[in-house]
Amino acid sequence: MGNKILKNYHLILASGSPRRQQFLRELNVDFEIRLNPIDEVYPSHLEGSDISDYLAKAKAMPFSKDLKRNEILMTSDTVVWHHQKSLAKAKNEKEATHMLKLLSGDWHEVITSVCFTTTDTQIVVNQTTHVKFKMLSDQEIHFYIENFKPYDKAGAYGIQEWIGLIGIEEIRGSYTNVVGLPTHLVYKTLLSLIG
Repeated sequence: MGNKILKNYHLILASGSPRRQQFLRELNVDFEIRLNPIDEVYPSHLEGSDISDYLAKAKAMPFSKDLKRNEILMTSDTVVWHHQKSLAKAKNEKEATHMLKLLSGDWHEVITSVCFTTTDTQIVVNQTTHVKFKMLSDQEIHFYIENFKPYDKAGAYGIQEWIGLIGIEEIRGSYTNVVGLPTHLVYKTLLSLIG
């Protein structure tokens, strides 16, 4: 899905995530990276996909006034939702340990929202995947945090890393969504934007 599909459009990815960048390359989409980080704060009454939708749109704000007519800006946010609470990125080993102990032996939802902004329109789509961890031992949690330092990931884990290989018992929904980008939804929405 290179320029032949995107035709005369130019895709801008506003994300430093290597996983999202890799997915776009694997979709054969040409893109450039522009970064303008925001404080990821949201109104306290928001829940689940409303949080990720809000943050994906907020991440587009710093870029919107500079967009050209043929540009599509893509911003996204992933939320780990567990027992009516959002587990954001852990700041340190203590927070990461606490989060993984909460997720251990239980189901949670991974919600990724993707916002597409052009000079004419803004579309936000989201995907929810249900994920179940086995009971994780203290040793497994410590080993993972010590060796993988998952401080840039919602819920303090990456499903594509060691903890996912040994700890995920069941997944219902899109795997790529849990990694950080619902690729089928991105492809479908890009086609609708240029169609």
